[in-house]
Amino acid sequence: MGTQYDIIVVGGGHAGCEAAYAAARLGSKTLLITMDMTKWAHMSCNPAIGGIAKGQIVREIDAMGGAMALVTDASTMQFRMLNKSKGPAMWSPRAQCDRMMFSAAWREILENTENLELWQDKVTALLFKGGAVTGVQTVFRNKIPSRAVILTSGTFLNGEIFIGRQSTPGGRMGEPPVGELTEQLSKAGLRVDRMKTGTPLRIDGRSIDFSKLEVQKGDESPQRFSFLNEPSPIQSGKPQEDCYMAYTNMNVHQKLREGFQDSPLFAGRIEGRGPRYCPSIEDKLNTFADKSQHLLFLEPEGWNTNEYYLQGFASSLPIDIQFQAVRKIPGLQQARFYRPGYAIEYDYFPPTQLDHTLEVKNIPQLYLAGQVNGTTGYEEAAAQGIMAGINAHRKLGAQKPLVLGRDQAYIGVLIDDLITKGVDEPYRMFTSRAEYRILLRQDNADERLTEIGHEIGLATQERVELARQKRKKRDSLLNWMQEHALSPDQINETLRQQGTTPIKTKKKFAEILTRPQVNWTHLKNFVPRGTLYKGDPRAEEIYESVEIAIKYRGYIERERLFAEKMVRLDAVPIPKTFDYTSIASLSTESRQKLQKIKPQTIGQASRIPGVSPADVSVLLLYLGR
Repeated sequence: MGTQYDIIVVGGGHAGCEAAYAAARLGSKTLLITMDMTKWAHMSCNPAIGGIAKGQIVREIDAMGGAMALVTDASTMQFRMLNKSKGPAMWSPRAQCDRMMFSAAWREILENTENLELWQDKVTALLFKGGAVTGVQTVFRNKIPSRAVILTSGTFLNGEIFIGRQSTPGGRMGEPPVGELTEQLSKAGLRVDRMKTGTPLRIDGRSIDFSKLEVQKGDESPQRFSFLNEPSPIQSGKPQEDCYMAYTNMNVHQKLREGFQDSPLFAGRIEGRGPRYCPSIEDKLNTFADKSQHLLFLEPEGWNTNEYYLQGFASSLPIDIQFQAVRKIPGLQQARFYRPGYAIEYDYFPPTQLDHTLEVKNIPQLYLAGQVNGTTGYEEAAAQGIMAGINAHRKLGAQKPLVLGRDQAYIGVLIDDLITKGVDEPYRMFTSRAEYRILLRQDNADERLTEIGHEIGLATQERVELARQKRKKRDSLLNWMQEHALSPDQINETLRQQGTTPIKTKKKFAEILTRPQVNWTHLKNFVPRGTLYKGDPRAEEIYESVEIAIKYRGYIERERLFAEKMVRLDAVPIPKTFDYTSIASLSTESRQKLQKIKPQTIGQASRIPGVSPADVSVLLLYLGR
């Protein structure tokens, strides 16, 4: 392959697909290389997209012009909006997907993306010239030149799979690892460490007694992830698939503990840190020894398969122990299995070695995205992928990099956390990681990011028009509700039914809606039909946006003002050559960490663990501020 590419993306997982799609759509001649073209964006773990904070990330990717939400909607079997009992900052969409349809939908998109070529091969080395990356070399010595490379190799770098006392090299079950790249990059100056993740066994649905399980249904009026108007199968009339809840018990725990002596985790054969918030079942028993049961979820893998995923039961214990323990769970006594659970340990590169563009600081033209940066989760990987694709393209075109702020997107929080704070365990996004989460809601991702995506050339004009129309209709209805009133005769019976005090004089719609007991559904019948957006496929989104704007106006404005103050620190640049070691008035810990990470702004410096407000004041003084 003598073709010169602008960008080569290594790895066809969630990060790689999003990176290649973005780079090609922006105009870079892009090559996406993967070892198996039947597994684009393969759901190696649970067949679901979204969840707490993750759903917000997917909507942000979509708002900018990425593809993850479109692929999710095309394969959705069940949709739920999580945390609806809490404030809107916590609402998070989640979709159960058909795993095979998800991958097929990605393939259809990739194969029909202009400027993008696909190639099945194994990359074993990067090509260098003058310290910068200039392409890749594959297993058969095929050298492919490019102006930049985005590495998204997931768990494949020196991956090793563990089940009981047995282990075997592998990036996923039945798939070979990649060993050569780590050694080469280590010699080039990149620090390397190890992490661990795991997955549970899969169960044949024909062997499950669902009558003994607690059913978990989707929302009655399912939404979709994308801000475009393409309905998902379940919005077009296809019945939603059910998920189910089960519980472990003391008999299950006793059987699992019989395998602890053979656990690679407890024996120390696995050195990498696992995800704190998605522990293996043996981790749970060890950490929460006083608990008599643990909640599990049975999730269907697809419309046309009997395979079920047992969420909450990741394990690397011996196979016979796993099977025997599961068969002690009510409803699963006759369970048959498709495959066992296992743990996998793999190499990653501590992400403080990257710039905010995800380019390696000391290796020009090399970008890293996904689990190689120490993250876990499809959504976190895809977010890094789209940003790496965008920034690789923009650097080749001598354009200003795109860096999203912590006040603009969860994607900005994710990347800033990785670059500034680093990781000591697989990083997973939570709403609690975002200090401006009332601004970063799932419902307003298009308002925050679509204009940005359009400005850089990724979001289409259609997306921009839809976002503008939604905002215009929202503002129109919002103004109407602030100007028009309800009389006591009209609304008091409704207020009594909702357990809130009746009114004595006319009150504006907006004022009544501020009451916690009252929501849009209680008022919409009093709004004139011509004011509503009947027939608009996005009507419910508009009503939801109006209600949030009215109920949470004070919180939103207060957080916006605070964000503006903090963002000013991110506008104070620090020269790359700034020598922190020479400033005696900084604490020793602060000097060491600042010199290691080399923050680009005062704002970034202030977020480094160990850097105090007093240290920030010293830096401002030295910078003449």
